[in-house]
Amino acid sequence: MTNIALELGKASASFGVKGSYGDAQDVGGITVIPVAASWSGFGGGSDDAGNGGGGGGGWSIPVGAYIRKGDDLRFEPNIVALLAVAIPFVFFAGRALSRVIRALKK
Repeated sequence: MTNIALELGKASASFGVKGSYGDAQDVGGITVIPVAASWSGFGGGSDDAGNGGGGGGGWSIPVGAYIRKGDDLRFEPNIVALLAVAIPFVFFAGRALSRVIRALKK
């Protein structure tokens, strides 16, 4: 039986922005390069008898795209996705900070 961790490692090479949203695209002289925040995780194991298993998962959020037009390169953010990530982050970071401050006051 092959090593599950090595197989999962080989499979993870295709994950990320390129795996989720594809390569850069040229449209009428304009190049669109997708940008995303992605995460993936895997686990696996086996026993001495050679029985094993594994699995994994992940997510990818489109953050925006770089737009290249001639020599001009600019970033166009995906506002909806950035807000979907930023609002929960700020909420939980604020709660954690308030608890730290409350603990330090005691």
